[in-house]
Amino acid sequence: MPTSSAASAENSPRVVVTGGSGFVGRAVVRALTARGTPVTVVDLQPLPDELRSGLVEHVQGDLREPAVRSAAVPDGCAGIVHLAAITSVLRSIEHPAQTHEANVAVTQELLELCRARGCGRIVLASTNAVVGDIGHARITEDLPLRPLTPYGATKAACEMLLSGYAGSYGIAAAALRFTNIYGPGMAHKDSFVPRLMRAAAAGTGVQVYGDGRQRRDFVHVDDVVRGILAAFDGDYSGTAIIGAGESFSVLELVDAVRAATGREIPLDHVPAKNGEMPAVIVEIERARHDLGYRPSTGLTDGLRTVWEDFRRTDELSEVS
Repeated sequence: MPTSSAASAENSPRVVVTGGSGFVGRAVVRALTARGTPVTVVDLQPLPDELRSGLVEHVQGDLREPAVRSAAVPDGCAGIVHLAAITSVLRSIEHPAQTHEANVAVTQELLELCRARGCGRIVLASTNAVVGDIGHARITEDLPLRPLTPYGATKAACEMLLSGYAGSYGIAAAALRFTNIYGPGMAHKDSFVPRLMRAAAAGTGVQVYGDGRQRRDFVHVDDVVRGILAAFDGDYSGTAIIGAGESFSVLELVDAVRAATGREIPLDHVPAKNGEMPAVIVEIERARHDLGYRPSTGLTDGLRTVWEDFRRTDELSEVS
């Protein structure tokens, strides 16, 4: 029989996490359930075993389908953390209409459900790609929206939808622009950090585009989760950049991975891709001021958590 506190938690308003089976989504769900918050995960993928508990419900399906959306968002839910999206820039270029439907149309429908069902909060995973390429200048929330890809354009459109629903219906609508997120749980991904980790584990090298001096802001998933919860708990409306607030070149990232893993990781320089941004250098003062956001995980220490996770995953694979 559940304790009174457990029963109370199960009867509390639920937080809906779209994309809750994914890399960032799993971390958000763990953080919410750790404090006793009931969660509904809606995702194309099955619910990971690590998330199964009495506090977690699961709706598996495509958010483009009305029945899936309706099942996922109950009357009076606490709000939505909207992480599900097509995030591949290349896929967005190849399939712009599909990307619009999955990103913009779904966000519109979720906002309508918030309005109709009394869910007063939504936090959207957005991107600094909404401002396009500004070279080595610092990216702030005040720059004009000038996306260069269908992916960036869909996120810019979503930000405008959130602003409109906040202004018209009083929904607390936060668009959080994330930088390059890394951390435990990303072994399945094909971004540069997991490629480096796989190379370290296998004793092989990696390809680096161009001279490797392009700069990026790498933020640990634990810091991202703290930013998401701060926006959600604070009923924040508006746009805020969530990053580390410090950028590193690709070569510096490789050196940090070498330090974290103790492996050499040879590099093979190949021609740079067309249209690759030379730098992502962000200003996070708005998040500091408005959300109390304080990133606390240094790059090398954060990469050690990824390496430990990769080694643990490899060990489990060998056992199975």
